Amino acid sequence: MVNVHRGEIEAVLDGKPYRLCLTLGALAELESAFGDEDMLALATRFETGRISARDCVRIIGAGLRGAGHEVANDAVARMASEGGAAGYVEIVAKLLNATFAGQGGGSAKADTESERGPFPGTT
Repeated sequence: MVNVHRGEIEAVLDGKPYRLCLTLGALAELESAFGDEDMLALATRFETGRISARDCVRIIGAGLRGAGHEVANDAVARMASEGGAAGYVEIVAKLLNATFAGQGGGSAKADTESERGPFPGTT
C-alpha cells in the first residue's frame, strides 16, 4: 500500500502494481540525468509540461528505485503501461505531483503574491 504522505504513488507496469517514490536520492539522480543544479531547477524543468519518452524512462526509473525496486532504465524502457504512451505520461504526472505539489494539491510554481517557493524556506 502506498503512503501518500511520503509522496508515494502506485503504477501498473507490465501488468503488475509497483510503488514509486522520488526520494532525495532519486531526485539527486534526476538532477544529474537532466544536468540541473538543484531541486528548484528540476521542478522548473517539469513545469513546462514538455516531456520526452526518454524523460519518462528516467523519471519512472528513479521513482521505482526510490521505492526500493532494483531496475535499470533499460528495463524500465521495455515495461508496458496499461494506457500506452498516455499511461506513461500519467504515471510521471502523478509522481511529480506527489513529489512537488505536496499535500495541498498545488503546483510547484512559485506564488509571487505570497513570495513562497516550491519548497519550504525558499523564495
